[in-house]
Amino acid sequence: MTATPAADELARVVRDHAGRLAASLVSLLGDFSTAEDLVQDAVEIALRRWPVEGIPDRPDAWLFTVARRRGLDVLRRQQNYRSKLALLQWPVQPAPDDRLRLIFTCCHPALAREAQVALTLRVVCGLTTAQIAAAFLVPETTLAQRITRAKRKIAQAGIPYQVPRDDELPDRLAEVLTVIYLLFNEGYLSSSGDRAHSRDLVDDAEWLTALLAGLLPEEPEVTGLLVLIRLHRARTAARFDSDGRLVLLQDQDRSTWDHVAIAAATELLTRTARRHRSPGPYQLQAAIAACHSEAANWDDTDWEQILVLYDLLLRLQPNPVTRLHRTVAVRYAVSADAALAELHDLHHELDSYPLYHATQAELLRAVGDPESAIKADRRALDLTANPAQAEVLKERLARAELI
Repeated sequence: MTATPAADELARVVRDHAGRLAASLVSLLGDFSTAEDLVQDAVEIALRRWPVEGIPDRPDAWLFTVARRRGLDVLRRQQNYRSKLALLQWPVQPAPDDRLRLIFTCCHPALAREAQVALTLRVVCGLTTAQIAAAFLVPETTLAQRITRAKRKIAQAGIPYQVPRDDELPDRLAEVLTVIYLLFNEGYLSSSGDRAHSRDLVDDAEWLTALLAGLLPEEPEVTGLLVLIRLHRARTAARFDSDGRLVLLQDQDRSTWDHVAIAAATELLTRTARRHRSPGPYQLQAAIAACHSEAANWDDTDWEQILVLYDLLLRLQPNPVTRLHRTVAVRYAVSADAALAELHDLHHELDSYPLYHATQAELLRAVGDPESAIKADRRALDLTANPAQAEVLKERLARAELI
């Protein structure tokens, strides 16, 4: 079926606002599955009516109103209808902390860690099962099963929909930070779909982190994540050209970066580091971002310091994606040959990850093997779902094949 402007707009609204709608409906109904069903019903009604009636001025409010009306039918069949009916007279705009309460509900310690993160990204943040599976490098069916089991356990255990007490917050913090971090990553560079990035998801990630920082002002990792997001956002203006094409870091016009925001974020990170001498993963990632953000140009990048930071990060998070990013630092701090040797050890774990093959192609070109580099870029292009990344690879292949 050919996509219509209304269908395209609906898809955008669902991506941007499904998490808010689900969070608000869970807060009213106390049931994950029912809330998701109501959102889906509203989407199906919009698909039928928007192409005929036109897109409403506030499409997110329209969807919420339709879902709320259907929620009335659900509540009429429940014994506590009268008390809950009053809640549905709330304004259309969801309460500001609905999603944070829902995140903490999903990250209850009664759930397995993988299920906590998957459920939160699906229900709260509105990511698709395919997007979450891509983030975790696992099959989509595995993610779907985790989400279903987690919903069932929340219902059976009667897990409360609330931000936990102060003494309970630290036990759930790691999972909550993981969720927000993955939400930011998905917004910063989408893993699938027709958009290269989503400013709304990045906005949500920063807002949630700032809200969390208000709850836990002395938690250095919360500050670390907030600084990391702000440093990346400070470079937003240079990330895409006037035609919407992705501009790699080494080619960005650094005069367009928000240097005031970079200085403020770096100062916040420095103050946190002085108070807490053992940095965690998010503080280390923020420090790496600060090294890039403070360099006047690509050649001035302090790759030796970045390599040290990656070594510290790997002690805390020994995962293949971190090792992949570290190989870029190895290339510039040591040599391309050394980086390529380390990259080879990651082949089994990251063969289905497009950035692995794109990085391999760059290193192969650097060591003088253009034919193998072309093969690696083609493999990366086959695996890439992000349109901006795909365009970069196509241009790179076109240049290479002309030589």
